[in-house]
Formats: sequence, structure tokens, C-alpha cells
Amino acid sequence: MTSVAVSVPSLASRVRSVGGSAVREILAVTSRPEVVNFAGGLPAPELFDREGVAEAFRYVLEEMPGRALQYSTTEGEPGLRELLAARTVERGLATRAEDLLVTTGSQQGLSLVAAALVEPGDTVLVEDPCYLAALQVFGLAGARVVAVPGDADGPDVEALAELVVRERPKLFYTVPTFQNPSGRTMPAERRAAVAEVAGRCGVWIVEDDPYGELRFDGERVPWIATYEGAADRTVLLGSFSKVMAPGLRLGWLRAPAEVLRACVVAKQAADLHTPTVNQLAAARYLADRDLDSHVARVAGVYRERRDAMLAGLAEALPEGARWNRPEGGMFLWARLPSGYDTAALLPEVVRHDVAYVPGAPFHAGAVDRATLRLCFVTETPERIGEGLRRMGAGLRR
Repeated sequence: MTSVAVSVPSLASRVRSVGGSAVREILAVTSRPEVVNFAGGLPAPELFDREGVAEAFRYVLEEMPGRALQYSTTEGEPGLRELLAARTVERGLATRAEDLLVTTGSQQGLSLVAAALVEPGDTVLVEDPCYLAALQVFGLAGARVVAVPGDADGPDVEALAELVVRERPKLFYTVPTFQNPSGRTMPAERRAAVAEVAGRCGVWIVEDDPYGELRFDGERVPWIATYEGAADRTVLLGSFSKVMAPGLRLGWLRAPAEVLRACVVAKQAADLHTPTVNQLAAARYLADRDLDSHVARVAGVYRERRDAMLAGLAEALPEGARWNRPEGGMFLWARLPSGYDTAALLPEVVRHDVAYVPGAPFHAGAVDRATLRLCFVTETPERIGEGLRRMGAGLRR
């Protein structure tokens, strides 16, 4: 009997149409120790509170091993949710433990929100430029992604209002504080205006805040969720990745009850619950250690590294280049003069053992090929200076 080869069914169209992460592909290059890494969004590993995290894990594994290694509820460990609610209240947003869902990183929170709110073909509004993995999430959800133009202070509110009326989107996604990739922060007045648009026009806001605690300069700006018009239509995402350790994969989302219930169902289908031992260790850490003091120490080091990068950019970048001065976070955004293509230039720069991320993948609308993202937190000031000298040499070639 002759066997006949039969082709297997094709991959889902949502996977075929969404590419991989440009950042993840570049990280394969930066794994070489001689490469100065301005490309990744990686916290500085030497600043992790290894002793505090290790002690928290030791405690839960010694004192409550049966619970730590067992299944947990989808919503998350009650003690951790109580502590997260208290931290949220301290920062000006009335929150109960039952308003929160613990997620496997805030990235999962974004995926759950997309599953809960977005149907294939729905329109989603995003900032321009936009966090790359958010574009992937909405692409996998089958959304039609439309960019909201903006400036150094964030999205243009008039343009946002016009697009909400014309496009009837399901949601508007924003990282208003120390944005990835641009590093910009939306001022209070503009946040209030975004909240007013949401309340008046009827659109969900997804407010992503993974970097907000890493402030170097200026005063904290309240979440959009605290402004009138936004309270009942904002999903707020938070994370321990940038302030405790990304390897814990711990995040959370705060949402109105209807959306929260839908996200719980989506999470049950995804992974049942976030690892119990990680949740209990994080709760122990919050109860036993001063996370705010740790974050302040980290932010102080990051401030020095930002300043080192700012000090060397004028010599590294071509004449006519422009860049911002972020008040916190991890990223700086630069634009080279018209005619430069940072993606085309990257291979030559990598040959000089330094790497950045071209700006093109972060644009959902018209692509600006002269832009690039620089991460300033992973390398020491000395390495930053050397990396900028190498980058300048590569760009001149």
C-alpha cells in the first residue's frame, strides 16, 4: 500500500500576520559580553535585592510549603491582593483587593484585557510611537490598530477625540509615565483631558504603568484612572518586573467589575493562576522589606546612568539629531536628521559592538525611520560612555 503525504492544516492567520519582536531578535546579538547593550529593556541585575527575595522564598518554602507549592485561586493570593490594594490607595486611587487580578507579568494582563474586550475586526487606538508588545497583542487579537498622533507630552487630545468619534474604537492604550519607547510623560492636564474624552465619548482606557515608580526628577503625576470621567472605564496595569525582579513574572490589573470577571475567565483558560510560590514570596517581601526604599536606591543609580547617556549623545549622534530628557524610567528616544534610516545603519553599529533598537517597529501609523530607542539602565556610566563612542563611530561609517 502506497502512502500519500497529506499536508497539515495551516497556522492560524493571526499568527501568520503578526511578526516577532524586533527587540527580542536584537537581544540575541547583545548576549555577547563585549556588546554594549542599549537595545534591551532589561533592569540592571546587579541592583536586584537578591538577599531580600531569597529570604522571602526561604520563608514561604519553610513555613508554608504545602500552600506555596499548591494550586491557588485564579484571582490571586488574598494577602498579596490586599497589599497591592493598599499600595494603590496610598498612590491616590481607591482600590479594594477584589478590584485586582494578579497576572503572570503585566504583559499577560494586557493579553487578558485584549481577550476580554477586543473582537476580531475591532478598532484599537494606540499612542504613536507605541510599546511594541502591545502592538503584537492587539494584532494577535485581530484588531485594527490606529495610531493617535502626538508630541513630546503624549497623544494629541483633539486628534484622540476625533478618532474616537470617527473610528468607534473599543479602547485606547497608553503608557502615560516614562513611556516605552519614548520615555515621555503625559502631564496632568493632558491626562485629565484624556479622561474627559473617555467619559464623554465612551471608550475604554488601558493605562499601562510598569515604569511609574522609577522617577528621578519632578513630582509624581496621578494615574489617568484617578481623573473624573475615567474611573469606571480604565483598566490599570502594574508590574513588579522593574522594581523587584522580572524573573518573578508578577503583575496585576485593576479593572471595573465586569471587565475583571471577563479577565478572570480568560486567565483560567490561559494558565489557571500565577505561580503560588512567587505570589507568596512577593507578599512576604512587601510585608518584611521596604520596597519603596529599594526602588529609591535603584532610581538613584538609573539617574546617574541617564545623565551619563545625555552627556555623551551630542558627540555620538549626527549634527541635527534631537533627543529627549526623560524624568524617569528606562528609555530615551532620539531622532536623527531626515534621510537617516536607523534600521539600515544598525548592522554597521553592531559591528562596533554596540546595539540600539530602531524606531520603525514602534510605529503603528506612518513609520519614522530616523528614530531609535536607547535603554540607559543596563550598563554602567563607564560602559555607556564607551558604547556611545562606538555608536558614533558606527554611525559615521
